[in-house]
Amino acid sequence: MSRSIDYGNLMHRAMRGLIQEVLTGVRDNGLPGAHHFFITFDTTHPDAKLADWLKERYPSEMTVVMQHWYDNLEVTDDGFSVTLNFGDAPETLYVPYDSIQTFVDPSVEFGLRFETQDGDDDEDGDDDPSDPSSLEVEPEKTEADVVSLDSFRK
Repeated sequence: MSRSIDYGNLMHRAMRGLIQEVLTGVRDNGLPGAHHFFITFDTTHPDAKLADWLKERYPSEMTVVMQHWYDNLEVTDDGFSVTLNFGDAPETLYVPYDSIQTFVDPSVEFGLRFETQDGDDDEDGDDDPSDPSSLEVEPEKTEADVVSLDSFRK
């Protein structure tokens, strides 16, 4: 057992808590102003739930957009579920916070990127979650970054 403070893991939990708090506010009050989210998550996460056809189309990761139309947003301590429209086909997704790779709100140039997903809750020593390079917190800097995320929607 390590006798040091695990700052990397603490930061990951804090940033996932921030996402939970933001989504809780959206669930309770709707999206304010021009706010909207691009959320990229690992579709192979064991607790992620999405339609088979979406999993086939996005076998490793998927970026979803919460903006004009979303429904049934439910927020829990472990993740969130939401119904989104995929080409006039509403589908409900469940996204565990641990599966989130990026969370971006381009309306205010805010973004979170989780560099590593493994090792958050294990103690096998393969990954060093205290490594500060395992988590980057950075604002989106240009509109080009947002447009590049748009190419993931199909």
